[in-house]
Amino acid sequence: MLKQYLQFKLSQKLSPQQIQLMKLIQLPTQAFEQRLKQELEENPALEGGKEESKDDLDSDFDNTTDDFDDNESINAEDINVDEYLSDDEIPDYRTQVNNYSSDDEEKTMPYAAGTSFTQYLKNQLNTYRLSDEERDIAEFLVGSVDESGYIRRELSDIMDDLAFTQNVYTTEDNIEKVLRIVHQLDPAGVGARNLQECLSIQLHRKEKTADTELATDIIDNAFDQFTKKHYKKLLQKFDITEIQLKDAISEIEHLNPKPGGSYAGNNRIVEHVVPDFAIKIIEGELELTLNGRNAPELHVSREYNNMLKGYKDSKDKSKSQKDAVLFIKQKLDAAKWFIEAIKQRQQTLFVTMSAIMHYQKEYFLSGDERNLKPMILKDIADEINMDVSTVSRVANSKYVDTPYGTKLIKEFFSESMKNDQGEDVSTREIKKILETVIEEENKKKPLTDENLASILKEKGYPIARRTVAKYREQLDIPVARLRKKI
Repeated sequence: MLKQYLQFKLSQKLSPQQIQLMKLIQLPTQAFEQRLKQELEENPALEGGKEESKDDLDSDFDNTTDDFDDNESINAEDINVDEYLSDDEIPDYRTQVNNYSSDDEEKTMPYAAGTSFTQYLKNQLNTYRLSDEERDIAEFLVGSVDESGYIRRELSDIMDDLAFTQNVYTTEDNIEKVLRIVHQLDPAGVGARNLQECLSIQLHRKEKTADTELATDIIDNAFDQFTKKHYKKLLQKFDITEIQLKDAISEIEHLNPKPGGSYAGNNRIVEHVVPDFAIKIIEGELELTLNGRNAPELHVSREYNNMLKGYKDSKDKSKSQKDAVLFIKQKLDAAKWFIEAIKQRQQTLFVTMSAIMHYQKEYFLSGDERNLKPMILKDIADEINMDVSTVSRVANSKYVDTPYGTKLIKEFFSESMKNDQGEDVSTREIKKILETVIEEENKKKPLTDENLASILKEKGYPIARRTVAKYREQLDIPVARLRKKI
């Protein structure tokens, strides 16, 4: 049986403007500049840079920003043009002071054009005498080389692709033969199908010495024992001394496991990190500044204002004029809102980073990660009376320039653990101590996770072995057996 009844419910709903503001706050500097450029292109009522004249206040708006709905029906007769042409008040955006010098802004850096890695390899093929079929296969193989310099595909798959895409019907043996030619290209090791083959190619191209020959023998015939660092088995297998093994391993360690990186990395367009904040130490005190590129000078177009004046002074208001004034109102409202949103963005960024800076004052004054206090998003949110999600948006993709390098803000956040005195300490502090202990260990007898847990307990950090293993993995440090050296 269906029934009708009334239900009162209190709920929060974000307006489209609030959602847009949250998105603006989340953007890092470079993405924010792109968004700013887009808004300037899409809204002709919004202009960047300083206004030509500030004496004429006819273009001033009142300080109120209308809440409008895109679906709301507005008649031109209902628009109070005087509100947009008022001389009574000067809006906030006109009195806002911008203390950011244009000299501080980074200028656009031109990128030098270079030859791609694939083209670089193809150019080398021109020095070899190849048949038409061999050249087609060689170019296809070169095109299959990834950024690291490897071909990570089975020869059978390559053979099928050659038949379907290049109309080249061949055998795996022919592809293997051409692949050996590709292995002769520079950088040494390019075109390898796995790490073992990559290292072997490089060793075979080196000058023959006792060390290189032993290193080649180890890679070709005992690669599994080498990667697992079973040094005793290697000593027995090749009947050599520890010194000979150490010299051979030294030869292997000087090889390049990613031959493509040495070339491709130099020609890849690097995405530069632009810090959103800068922290300086002046006379023992911390000083925070917001990057000037986050504080653009924006104003409302004077021409659009003059259009409204023309509409007001006009005696005969045609339909086209009424349509135009509706369009102008929409663009002016959007321009006013965007200017206000930029101002709120700057304020939110500055207030949030200022709270983080003061919370981690000891770290920013010393640069020692052991001075990082335990800090979670809620700590900062409670301090500045904002939502946790807002703090997260600020911290997630923003960088700060400190005297100790450019840091990602979210790296300052960490959970807490209690030491043996019951004090809360940052997990970052424990990780730093763990890293230091591992660096100073005897590499001939690396410390196991159990040993590391005992050492940390002696230093006042009672944590379990599995927690040590978790932190070690987060620091990208291998297990004891793989840290062993002879």
